[in-house]
Amino acid sequence: MNFKKLSSFVSWCNETGLKTVTVYINIIEVDEQMSKNICGKLSQEIPPWLFSMTHNINVITRGDKEVKEYGGDGMQVDISLGFGGKYELTRALKEIMKYVENGSLAPEDIDEETIESRLLFKSEPDLVIRAGGKRLTDFLIWQSVYSELYFTDVNWLDFRKVDFLRVIRDFQKRQRRFGK
Repeated sequence: MNFKKLSSFVSWCNETGLKTVTVYINIIEVDEQMSKNICGKLSQEIPPWLFSMTHNINVITRGDKEVKEYGGDGMQVDISLGFGGKYELTRALKEIMKYVENGSLAPEDIDEETIESRLLFKSEPDLVIRAGGKRLTDFLIWQSVYSELYFTDVNWLDFRKVDFLRVIRDFQKRQRRFGK
């Protein structure tokens, strides 16, 4: 994980006045135990390190089983460690099914709000930046349904402040349609 790039990106977002930033850290498909070890190590290292680099932000890491929060009352930085939207949605549906099985929730009462309340990430991003690719990743698949999408050929490690500012300028020129 390139902490320096993450710190720079968070600083750019903070300078721009963004209130919430969500970052997806993809863990390459490895066996389950190795993935848990990697996620555990990152969840220990990222919040204090990032907070010390960029003061007054609130860093929240979300891994397979745990959520860790560290920081101040400024911009919120949500970091997903190693799981994507399919996992998040499956997890939410399994949780809902427990309520159905024990009789505290009727299947016909399941609606969008029921599902959204069980998702790990509650906010709906205004903008999704996909660095180094032409396709969406398996991340925030429920929450990003009305998000503006920006694809850049620049890989994450080569992503510079000027690239970030281009994204912001492009977003400011767009007319949001929210699915219409």
